[in-house]
Amino acid sequence: MATIPVMNASGKEVGSYEIDTAQIADRVSKQLLHDVVVMYQANKRQGSHNTRTRGQVSGTNKKMYRQKGTGNARAGAKRTNVRRGGGVARTVKPRDYSYRHPRKAVKLATRMAIRSRIDDGEVVVIDDFGIESPKTSQMATVLRSLGLEGVSTLIATSSDDAAVYKSGRNIKGVCVEPVRQLNALSLLTPKKVLFTTAALDKIKDGTFASAPVSESSEQEAVA
Repeated sequence: MATIPVMNASGKEVGSYEIDTAQIADRVSKQLLHDVVVMYQANKRQGSHNTRTRGQVSGTNKKMYRQKGTGNARAGAKRTNVRRGGGVARTVKPRDYSYRHPRKAVKLATRMAIRSRIDDGEVVVIDDFGIESPKTSQMATVLRSLGLEGVSTLIATSSDDAAVYKSGRNIKGVCVEPVRQLNALSLLTPKKVLFTTAALDKIKDGTFASAPVSESSEQEAVA
């Protein structure tokens, strides 16, 4: 059982939150976390790299000079890969790097990542931000009060909160996501994770949904 102090927007401790991390995940597998994180990173790659072969670069196929009698090495066309402006010998073409792990493995990795951050003491809990309308300066003040100024932080809310999202999106190193979109990569990337008590309640009750496998289908999370 882990006990986490609950802070308010002013940075004062107003209570404590108890959560059994064994109920979130029975163990933490570093290998599974690594595999899922690499999958998310691969799925984010554009794969738009492209180099030209000697058949795709401009230039004539005419032999540069006669074969014998010049004293130079034998040379063919200018478009060969050994000359400036020529083609590339081993070209790299556009490709899709994305792949999928089993959905159950991805969801389990998300739970393992949450347990890992809690067990390592890298989680901060706040009762309420008290932000009624988007205000970046107000969010910056809250983070400063919690000792998170200049620290890469993931803010996890119980649901989509436009005011909190818009208040934190312009702060460097801060990412705001509802718990239904959390995944192993987003949880393990920042130095700290800031949960609201309502968000932890959803995790504790098991009513949150793990993020989908692909980045392109973020809104299709499955409970």
